[in-house]
Amino acid sequence: MTPATKDEIRDAFRRGSAVAIAAAPFAVLFGAVAIDNGLTIAEAALMSATLYAGASQLVGVELFDHNVAPWLVVLSIFAVNFRHVLYSAAIAAHIRHLTFWQKATSLFFLTDPQFAETERRADAGIRVSYIWSLVLGLSVYVPWLCLTIVGGLLGNLISDPKAIGIDVLLPIYFMGLVLGFRSRANWLPVVLASSAGSILALHFVGSPWHVSLGALAGILVAALMPLDGDEATVGDVVEGEA
Repeated sequence: MTPATKDEIRDAFRRGSAVAIAAAPFAVLFGAVAIDNGLTIAEAALMSATLYAGASQLVGVELFDHNVAPWLVVLSIFAVNFRHVLYSAAIAAHIRHLTFWQKATSLFFLTDPQFAETERRADAGIRVSYIWSLVLGLSVYVPWLCLTIVGGLLGNLISDPKAIGIDVLLPIYFMGLVLGFRSRANWLPVVLASSAGSILALHFVGSPWHVSLGALAGILVAALMPLDGDEATVGDVVEGEA
């Protein structure tokens, strides 16, 4: 293993560990909510291992407990996760040198923070290698899975998440991701359009469609606006929906 590869692994693990710490309350919360909605610990862990998408996991598990038609559960999860289609399109240029299976595994681990870290690395002119992407992904994925189980075992100790502020952690976390792109061209108009679109969609259409509709509103504004300096990317747009 070359010194450069070791540096990549250390950098990816350091960044992934920071994300894992920030995401820890969500993983524990999901485990607790899953058990509260009738899933077993094994089922909750399986959902984290296969779906691996915090917000849509919470949407799905809440719908499971309301006797909703399976197709509607799938459609709702797709609506929440639609932004990942845009994420993958945005980073396609950064990982085109990878093989098909390397891309497949990298994209399986593609979450909001991994997208943000990949974009930042590419913006800095640093090559996005497979080992860096894989270590970054696993550094978040493994703790997420373990903490889902912890939440299932101990989540009943948290009787009211709102009482200790856990319910606001996710919005704050996404806001931090959005602000990380504030130096990009047309950032503010796109974010404002996406935010307004999401709020209106939540009011008139309902959750979880406001996530995707807010993203589409941001995309529309970005497509209509002139570019200043560096070209705006899909990444600028999709972050606005958070």
